[in-house]
Amino acid sequence: MSEATTTDLYEVTMAMSYLREGMIGPATFSLFVRDLPPDRGFLVDAGLESALDYLSDFRVGPEDVEDFAAVLGRPVDELRPLLGLAFTGQVRAVPEGRVVLAGEPLLEVTAPMPEAQLVETYLLNRLNHQTAIASKAARCVLAAAGRPVVDFSLRRTHGPEAGYHAARLGAVVGFAGTSNVAAARAEGIPAVGTMAHSFVEAFDSEEAAFRAFARTHPGPMTLLVDTYDTESGVRTAARVLRDLDGGARVPGSAIRLDSGDLGFLARQARSILDAAGLEEVRIVVSGGLDEYAVEDLVRSAAPIDIYAVGTRVGVSADAPYLDSAYKLVAYDGRPVMKLSAAKVTAPGPKQIFRRAGQPDVIGLADEDPAPYGRPVLETVMHGGERTRERATLAESHQRFLADLAHLPYPARRIRAPAAQRPVFSERLAALAEEVHGRIDRELGAVARAESPEQAASGSHRTTIR
Repeated sequence: MSEATTTDLYEVTMAMSYLREGMIGPATFSLFVRDLPPDRGFLVDAGLESALDYLSDFRVGPEDVEDFAAVLGRPVDELRPLLGLAFTGQVRAVPEGRVVLAGEPLLEVTAPMPEAQLVETYLLNRLNHQTAIASKAARCVLAAAGRPVVDFSLRRTHGPEAGYHAARLGAVVGFAGTSNVAAARAEGIPAVGTMAHSFVEAFDSEEAAFRAFARTHPGPMTLLVDTYDTESGVRTAARVLRDLDGGARVPGSAIRLDSGDLGFLARQARSILDAAGLEEVRIVVSGGLDEYAVEDLVRSAAPIDIYAVGTRVGVSADAPYLDSAYKLVAYDGRPVMKLSAAKVTAPGPKQIFRRAGQPDVIGLADEDPAPYGRPVLETVMHGGERTRERATLAESHQRFLADLAHLPYPARRIRAPAAQRPVFSERLAALAEEVHGRIDRELGAVARAESPEQAASGSHRTTIR
């Protein structure tokens, strides 16, 4: 079994029908988010690299055919036309780390129809989850206003792979480190960590625990001070840190607050540390933080040096999913569109054009960018092969910073952000009207043939957003 079977059943049944009918012409599908979640003024595109890995390796093997046949309850020979199917198409996509808005294609796939159909579910899964997490993490960076943010989410994410993604995507948007050892090692992200309350509880006293930790870990350390009484814990930590080789190990060390009124406790801790001559010892806070809590603490001028975010960010708690879609926009040279109420799509392969200080423009892929700005989608795969090396975290981070710098402040607000909406180019708007008109005429002809009364009632226009 390969990842080719990680798909919805109807992708298989449709692909089989296409093959049976000889519909193997080029199809273009556009993957986009219809509307941003509440309290999101923008999204950060993510998941492209893992999606390209999947497409590069996609091939339906003998075991996959057997699995498809088994779940359909049909003879293996009937599913044999799928054997050997691989992705041979083109992908144009928004590079990972760039800001995207509602309605803008994150990627467009052009491939023979059965191939383009079979990969839908996996692509949606990859880009949905990772874009949601990257967007949540980006808001934490904004809320921290220049203070370091680190990832503590692994133990609460929806599986180890999701935890890996959270660590990696945090780095894309500017997190300073992660507690996830596997991600830190594989992606070159600084590893960060402290100790658990159980470590402190295992010793006869808090001071014994801190001194034992210091003996085991030479160099900077972070001591967790709120297992029992926070004020007492800070004083004990100060005593231990001050005694270490005359303070030689203090630079880079910190204490961590994990519960209670973090603003009040940070001020109290700062006073105790400063009085002990430990002005360089930093204060780390954790415990159910997200961008809203971080923003409140920053605005209160709490003397906090590092914010460790976990559960709420690793699962994007307030917006755990995106209203995304993967829709056919052209088949065999014919632009198509969907007219379902509130789910209208725009026809044809597209491009996003971006210019600082102006709304994004969604136009047709072959339009001249000159009137609108620089194109955002790039060709990242051709003939089923990557067209460039995998982007580094540093490259993705720089893209994020560049787009963020030009994003209007109302869209960057943590509370009640005002999301910009892109506009259509004249050519795309005209094409939408043309295709809509063609569909209306076709439906009218059917209605006249079946029911003159229904045809007389006419059809209505549906607005494309």
